[in-house]
Amino acid sequence: MRISIECAAAKYITFHKEGMEGFTILLQHCNHLCVMVPFCTIIYMNVLFSVKLINHGPCLTFCSIKLNSARKKSKTMSAAQLRDAITECLSQTLSDSEEAQQKALRMLAFITKVSPQNRSLLAQTDGAIPTFLSLTKSSSPRIQTLSLSILFNLSLNPDLKLSLADMETIYRLNSMITSPSSPESSQLASSLICSLAMLDKNKAKFGVTGTVQLLVNAISGQCGPAAHHLLSSLAEIVQFQGNCTLAVRSGAVPVLLQVVESSEGEDLAGTSLAILGLLARFNEGLNALKKTDQIVNSMLKVLKGRCMMSKEGAAEILFRLFDENESCVRDAMKFSDFSTVLADLSVRGSARARDKAALLMKKIMAEANLNSYMDSHPFFL
Repeated sequence: MRISIECAAAKYITFHKEGMEGFTILLQHCNHLCVMVPFCTIIYMNVLFSVKLINHGPCLTFCSIKLNSARKKSKTMSAAQLRDAITECLSQTLSDSEEAQQKALRMLAFITKVSPQNRSLLAQTDGAIPTFLSLTKSSSPRIQTLSLSILFNLSLNPDLKLSLADMETIYRLNSMITSPSSPESSQLASSLICSLAMLDKNKAKFGVTGTVQLLVNAISGQCGPAAHHLLSSLAEIVQFQGNCTLAVRSGAVPVLLQVVESSEGEDLAGTSLAILGLLARFNEGLNALKKTDQIVNSMLKVLKGRCMMSKEGAAEILFRLFDENESCVRDAMKFSDFSTVLADLSVRGSARARDKAALLMKKIMAEANLNSYMDSHPFFL
């Protein structure tokens, strides 16, 4: 019999044994595990062991065992016991052994993944957050990633976002975006920024610390797996007007339009257009879009052939442009298929896209009626 226990919680067990004998041995081992490793079983109320019985013949049997005893034991564990277990894990993160550090960090990441109460207990433990922030500077990419994972988990609690977003943390996250040790660290750092920026009180901090400019620069040269995370962070941060100004001055408009025109992925194009729509709410962003060569044609191409999320973003941008600049309306009317595209979107688009298409149609019709009136009235001849 071969038993392999992954992570500290022993989530998956694979073994080789024939027939019911192997099944009985596994049950005995699971019962023993519940006694010997109570911390694993009490942290998660519902531990699922996936069991694969492999016979020497061609027959394969699959079954799953749900350990109800884990649920029972979890109900009996007090907050004080859990706090002691967390403290023990936290002390192990300072061990000289990288293996011990990784095991402790994996456990802390595991227990904070789905439980708000566990996150609060960990955050309240003396020195916990500074320890994780310090470990993000480790020479081990794995230690960095696990530490960032824990910080991200903690940030999911709304009441912890403000305390986590201190200047030291933000500057550290900035450096991990500028010089990531691995693709995972860049993704997690961006995701953590996005999570912290969801609290309105934190948004201005990212403007002061230069995060906006760093994100724009990273997006301009980023075609890797972190691109979506970077865009999502920028989308959250620019909801604050001051950060919109910083983004525009950092060249966000041409950078985002370049992402839209690339073929990297529809989700990237859709998020970029959503950000452009946010920038267009304010004069500086709108003026930058007006000055963009062939902006109406670019948005028309999106309406013709991109995903619905992208079409919604393009329709929002055109609405902002039409509302402030009649020359954009006249530019749109030069395209023979513009009205047809809008009509199709108003019927087959999403609810948001249909609403924007209807408003754009009204703008086009109003301009067409005005032109017709001017052509027929003697005063304008």
